[in-house]
Amino acid sequence: MSRGEVVLLIEDNEANSMLATAVLEREGFHVEVAGSAAEASRLLRAVVPAVILMDIQLPGVDGLTYARQLKAARATSRIPIVALTAHAMAGDRDRALNAGCAGYLSKPIDTRTFAAKVREVLDGARRFPEREGAAS
Repeated sequence: MSRGEVVLLIEDNEANSMLATAVLEREGFHVEVAGSAAEASRLLRAVVPAVILMDIQLPGVDGLTYARQLKAARATSRIPIVALTAHAMAGDRDRALNAGCAGYLSKPIDTRTFAAKVREVLDGARRFPEREGAAS
């Protein structure tokens, strides 16, 4: 992995955003944060992230609906998306993968393994661009 790859973190909880950002930046990622799908859409006009980390419970458009929209759009269809959720229930992982997500991580994040799991998704997406990587 080259240092400084851009991660777009779409998370409406400030504490979660700060923690994830600190962990990822410590590992050399550059993190852009959006608090909603609308804010992320504005950022995506200026930035092409290597990966998108998306809370599935966002204000306005929920994360899985937004993931489907991003996968349907030519400009963003090849960016791997990892769903993040605090409500890890049976079927949530499958719903995230069916929405086009390359991976699924539950919150609270494990600060010891979080960056490695993001890196795993990126590496998988590079090796198998037609199916993207997978993390769980």
